[in-house]
Amino acid sequence: MDARLDQLRHQRSHLPELAEIADLEASRKGVDDQARDARILVDDLTAEQAKVDADVEAVRTRRTRDRDRMDQGLVSNPKDLERMQRELESLERRIGSLEDDELEVMEKLEEAQRALAHLDEQLRAHDERLAALAAERDRRFTEIDAELATVEGGRGAKVEGVPTDLLALYDKLRASKGGVGAAELRARQCGGCRLTLDNAELAVIARTPVDQVVRCEECSRILVRTPESGL
Repeated sequence: MDARLDQLRHQRSHLPELAEIADLEASRKGVDDQARDARILVDDLTAEQAKVDADVEAVRTRRTRDRDRMDQGLVSNPKDLERMQRELESLERRIGSLEDDELEVMEKLEEAQRALAHLDEQLRAHDERLAALAAERDRRFTEIDAELATVEGGRGAKVEGVPTDLLALYDKLRASKGGVGAAELRARQCGGCRLTLDNAELAVIARTPVDQVVRCEECSRILVRTPESGL
C-alpha cells in the first residue's frame, strides 16, 4: 500500500500535463511581452499618423484659401500676386513631402498591426491549449486523488493493531531507504537490497521466534518471513 501511495504521489506531481503547462506558460509570457511592445508601437504610429494627417490637412486648407483669394480677384497687386504664387508652389511642395511622410507612416502602421494581430493569434492559441491542459490535469488529479483516498483508507485499517514502536521503526526506515522499510525474505534473498543471505545468518533467522522483528544485516530493513523464505 505504501509503495502504491508513493507511486500515486509521484504520478500526481509528474503528470506530463504539468510540464507542458509550465513550458507553455513560459512561452506565453514571451509572446505576451512581444505583444505589449507591439501595441505600444501601434499606438505610437497611430498618434504619428494622426499628426501627419492634421499637418497635411492644415497645409491643404491654407492652399485652398490662397487659391480662392486669387481666383476671386481679391489680390490685385502684382507683387502680392507673385508672392502668393510662390507661396502656393511652396505649399504644393510641402504637401507632397507631408503626403510621402503620411504614406510611410501608414505602411509602418499596417505592418505593426499585422505583427500585433499575429501575436494576438498566438496568445489565443496558447490560452486554448492551456485551458485544455488544465482540464486534463484536473481530470487526472481527480482520478489519482480518489485512488489515494482509497489506498490511504485501506492503509489506516491495516495499521490498526501494529505496535507503535514497530510502526515508528518502519516509517523511519521507509524515509531513509527509498520508501521501502520492510522487505520480503524470499528464496534466501532480501527483497530490499536484493542480496542473498549467507547460511549463518539464515540459521539465526530460522531460530528467531516468529513474533520477533528480524532485520537484514546488509540494508537494515525489516525482513518479512514467509513459507517461501528458504529457511
